[in-house]
Amino acid sequence: MEERLNYAEASPQGFKAILGLERHVRESNLEHRLLELVKTRASQLNGCAFCLDMHTKDARAAGETEQRLYALSAWRETPFFDERERAALAWTEAVTQLHPQHPIPDAVYAEVRPHFNDRDLVDLTLAIIAINGWNRLAIAFRKTPGSYQPPSTAPAAVTAKA
Repeated sequence: MEERLNYAEASPQGFKAILGLERHVRESNLEHRLLELVKTRASQLNGCAFCLDMHTKDARAAGETEQRLYALSAWRETPFFDERERAALAWTEAVTQLHPQHPIPDAVYAEVRPHFNDRDLVDLTLAIIAINGWNRLAIAFRKTPGSYQPPSTAPAAVTAKA
């Protein structure tokens, strides 16, 4: 598929705004590896090839294992994720799949609550909101996957966010 347009160039101020949210999330107290799991899981649910390519590469660069990345779509069926990660993944799925007839269940909130203080839970939710926004931009404008390289190994021009 051919990329439809470069949304960062078409709306620099809009792009700057979503980058500000992304920056806030990166500077939060949440662990980088956890954030990459959350971003990857939301991207799986949304079918965003560009973001899947980006965040699996970033997760590997942060020390994530291939085994856990391969099993992420079936995380409930594996022993590879700890309770905090499981709670974050359940929350990610609930927030990503919002629907008026299917509000976030109290059980999911009760599951995530013991693992995150107020600020961290809000920041986790903001991370989920951000990746869902990136997914929608990348999918709508057909951002081409494959060329992204994690910042530690990539030239500066290639590391631009989704």
